[in-house]
Amino acid sequence: MGQAEARGLVSRARKTKPVDARPARPGEAVVTVIAGEGKETQSRPAEPGDWVVRNRCPETGNEEYLVSAAKFEERYAPIGKPPGAGGWREVRPRGKVMRFFCVTPEQGRFKFVAPWGETMVAVPGDAIVQDPEDPGDIYRVAAAAFACTYDVIE
Repeated sequence: MGQAEARGLVSRARKTKPVDARPARPGEAVVTVIAGEGKETQSRPAEPGDWVVRNRCPETGNEEYLVSAAKFEERYAPIGKPPGAGGWREVRPRGKVMRFFCVTPEQGRFKFVAPWGETMVAVPGDAIVQDPEDPGDIYRVAAAAFACTYDVIE
């Protein structure tokens, strides 16, 4: 992120599009699969109170990922409808402003370690997103998923 910032590539965006979420089963590991790419990452085992979030993004196959109880509460709000099949319910992002940059062709493909300890691969076009209040919370968002779920504000 520091190199991107030094080059003037860092902007701000917020996740604004509704997603679906269900309570995670303790011990459950969520494998995030991006359509056309395959496995993106695998979560740590879920702890009580964690949530599985599913993006509404047909271009990526509506990928799922694990969100800790604390991050879920901070970043998502239920809209009040009862859960549907499988315990899924619609939730809305709270619109937290995040820092991001899009990987350029010059940067090329690279690897980094996500906060949950797994190596992520970023490719040109992907967004690298960081919580400005928690600089260690940095992760890849596939280009199509970023386009489906985030609005750039700066």
